[in-house]
Amino acid sequence: MLEKIREGSQGVIAKSILVLVILSFAFTGVSSYLGSSTEAAAAVVNGEEISESALEQAYQNERARLEQQLGEMFAALSADEQYLSSVKQSVLERLVAEKLLDQTAAELGLRVSDAQIKNAIMTEPAFQTDGQFDNDRYQAILRQLGYQATSFKNMMRTDMTRRQLVASLVGSEFVLPGEASYLADIQGQTRDIRYHVVDATPFIASADVTDEQAKSYYDANLAQFMSPETVSLEYIELNAKNMADNVTVSDAEAQAYYDENKLQYLKAEKRLAAHILVSLGDDDSAAKAKADAIYAKLQAGEDFAELAKAESEDTFSGEQGGQLDWFEQGVMEPAFDDVLYSLSEGAYSDVVKTSFGYHIIKLLGVQPGAEAPFEDVKDKIIAQLKEKQAIDQYFGLHQTLADVTYEVPDTLSEAAQELGVEVKSTPVFSRNSAPAPFDNPEVLKAAFSASVLLDGMNSDVIEIESNHAMVVRIKSHTAAGTVEFSKVKSAIVERLQQEQANEVARAKAQELMTSFNSDSAGADFITKVKLGRFDQEIDGAIVGKAFQMAQPSTTPVVDTVALASGYAVVVLDKVNAAEAIDDNMLNSLKQRLSAQYSEGDYRAVIATLKANGEVLYSSAQ
Repeated sequence: MLEKIREGSQGVIAKSILVLVILSFAFTGVSSYLGSSTEAAAAVVNGEEISESALEQAYQNERARLEQQLGEMFAALSADEQYLSSVKQSVLERLVAEKLLDQTAAELGLRVSDAQIKNAIMTEPAFQTDGQFDNDRYQAILRQLGYQATSFKNMMRTDMTRRQLVASLVGSEFVLPGEASYLADIQGQTRDIRYHVVDATPFIASADVTDEQAKSYYDANLAQFMSPETVSLEYIELNAKNMADNVTVSDAEAQAYYDENKLQYLKAEKRLAAHILVSLGDDDSAAKAKADAIYAKLQAGEDFAELAKAESEDTFSGEQGGQLDWFEQGVMEPAFDDVLYSLSEGAYSDVVKTSFGYHIIKLLGVQPGAEAPFEDVKDKIIAQLKEKQAIDQYFGLHQTLADVTYEVPDTLSEAAQELGVEVKSTPVFSRNSAPAPFDNPEVLKAAFSASVLLDGMNSDVIEIESNHAMVVRIKSHTAAGTVEFSKVKSAIVERLQQEQANEVARAKAQELMTSFNSDSAGADFITKVKLGRFDQEIDGAIVGKAFQMAQPSTTPVVDTVALASGYAVVVLDKVNAAEAIDDNMLNSLKQRLSAQYSEGDYRAVIATLKANGEVLYSSAQ
């Protein structure tokens, strides 16, 4: 099924949409799909709620992703509350779209079987070692991500079901050759220009901004000078991972554990399977009859591999003579698994039915189970023992943390003394700028709660993740409000001076444009021949203006454009046709156009589902 989904979504945007679906689902977490809550809803989609906590979790994860992707640039962007608000709104819209897709998939009866989920897990490269499924690696990754096996499978089921629907909606568009050629001609076009920059910087010194002008600007734009509510916290935390670093386990202890638990360190027997498959289709009896006919040919002496190539409806394994893979016992469906582990090497089975169809199974090889030497697993055992001791210690201290911080609710000092840890402090942060792990929705909820914020009490014990907890209390609090004029006056004055200087530059540029004479324009203008649409050697505003200007006839076309500091006069002398358009470029443009069409279809489907359903947003959004 995953192969079919992948084959049906080869376009660039199709893949991007699928990735967004997967990532956004992971950001949201499976909790929003389980049970009900009295928590306020961020949105209600056809009667189903998207909780505020689900939105907050998705938003915080999106912030983390953007911060990792954009680096230092994100720090500047995140200073703008409107930008962060738009990010949060886009996350909410994505959650609404996912909910609509899930509801539609359910209405259409789309399903993903346990076998498909198992196959997806077994073939996922992240869970493999040397190309083979590694159960230890699988379990370790789940622990790292904070999933239980059941919740992870539930997540995959929802994700794969949604992808069935998405894959059927995108990636089916096509692009006519003329469309790609037209776009190639437009994008490959170049232009001969001249330009002159009137820099506003020299005019800043003569700009005069009075206190009254600055105050008037401040009063007229108070929304620009709002400061968010901020807090600083004191906290104590317990983290089993950190505790494990201080646990000592000797080689003798590890050896003793190994001797007592040798069964854990047996490498399981693996068997190399091959099969001939007849899919069930719409006629079960016909499928069974075909499988029986193939079995009769085997009985008559025909070669298994040749029959698999000719008859098996699993064409991928059929090309390999029916060969599948090495399997441990319990990996495949019970009916398949029981037969595989009952065969002797080289033998084939009777016809066997599973949810995939009718099989004839052959055992190609056996890797016997073996005991892993102590030295090979010593480091793993030591890590396990450290983790176990740390977790035991953690749970003992966890109860002490809960008891003392509740009994002495106005300080963390006594609890810290009892636990042997220190009281730490956070920097000042707002709801939208909390550092990890204080960006956890539960920590934010506690930090800005009435009992912590207003009453000055310790919070309840907050579970950050598995075996990691903390208690917080308020250290400092600043209410949201308007920044005082005195604190922003200098920035306002600089801005108004720049505006005055830009206005002087604009007037000079207009004057130069009006008096422009192509014959007399000389050293003041810089010439750029065959300027490309994506040229980065000169200011992007000049390039943009050059490609907005109409094609000149007998005389050049002249216009002005605003720059970050000043204005420029742009002269368009000539438009040059595109050169060197090859098949690679045309194919790339076809993919881009197809991707755009796919994205448009996807957005149209979501808009239609919204229009035909009922989506209610919280008044806070």
